[in-house]
Amino acid sequence: MPATAIVPGCHGGAICIGRRFSPSLHLPIPRELWNLSFGECKCRLANSRSRSRGLPAAIYRKSFRAHSGATSDWDAKNSVYEDGESYYLDEQDIVTFLDPPKQLVPLDPSSFNPASYIWKKIDDIPEERRQHLLSLLNARLTSRAWEVAGGRYDDPKLAKKSASPLLSGAVDAGSLELWDIRTTGAPFSIAWIHSSQKAIFCCSDGKVYGRFIGGFNLMRLLKLQSPSPLPVYFSVKEVNEVMATEQPCDFAYELGDGLLDLPEYPDEFPKPAKHPWPLNDQVVVYIRHLGPGVMVGQAWQEGRALEQVPKKLCNEILMVKLAS
Repeated sequence: MPATAIVPGCHGGAICIGRRFSPSLHLPIPRELWNLSFGECKCRLANSRSRSRGLPAAIYRKSFRAHSGATSDWDAKNSVYEDGESYYLDEQDIVTFLDPPKQLVPLDPSSFNPASYIWKKIDDIPEERRQHLLSLLNARLTSRAWEVAGGRYDDPKLAKKSASPLLSGAVDAGSLELWDIRTTGAPFSIAWIHSSQKAIFCCSDGKVYGRFIGGFNLMRLLKLQSPSPLPVYFSVKEVNEVMATEQPCDFAYELGDGLLDLPEYPDEFPKPAKHPWPLNDQVVVYIRHLGPGVMVGQAWQEGRALEQVPKKLCNEILMVKLAS
């Protein structure tokens, strides 16, 4: 039997055999595994191989705990240890769902909502482990995640959910959230955004503002234009669609010229200053909520000149909230 089984499972009807694992997993799938998720299927196969080598499953699980550092019930249940590495099933399920093997035939997209599945999978991952998505999702998968997140707007209940307690209005003035950011394809002058952070905070005027933080690279690059590092502040606006494409979104980060009149800002944050080019050329980052603590964005340089054609500044941006 080929390894292409179509079943009504949690992956939209397909057992996803990930190409990121050992070639030994590319085997015919036993019938009793058809209704399992990819991660569960892999765990069963691993235990089966352990027993074939004379190792009982209990010893295999004990060995996994000893080598992978699995110290919680969640780790023991949702992890697989193989070839010296620990794989977390929910994280790998997200990757496999966004990039399924070509030989699998998906179910009719109208029979399920991919955005709902991704949201649930992210919700299943402990907050401190969601950072792993930053390294697991490459530029192509992040772009796919942007597309999948668009399915939220087809479900009224899902569309109301927020990846951020602060953006949902559930916090008071003075609250702050820190997020890690990964993207690719930005021009050299803002290449610091490839691996950066953002902070969003609520002020006493009831509005939400934020700041992109690029660490050493940001300071080094901006010192070429200024004697001191320049902050990159933005205001958070409720926007329903991307201007250039008319695709739906949840929020937008408007950078403007950088000279925001903030009523207050977090301690040790620098005073707002004028943004350098191209960040001062009407740059807007449009945001879609992907799951709890995870967002996907698109950065557009829309231009101050009326005749200017908007263009993307970089590839889609993955944002993951730091654990509290």
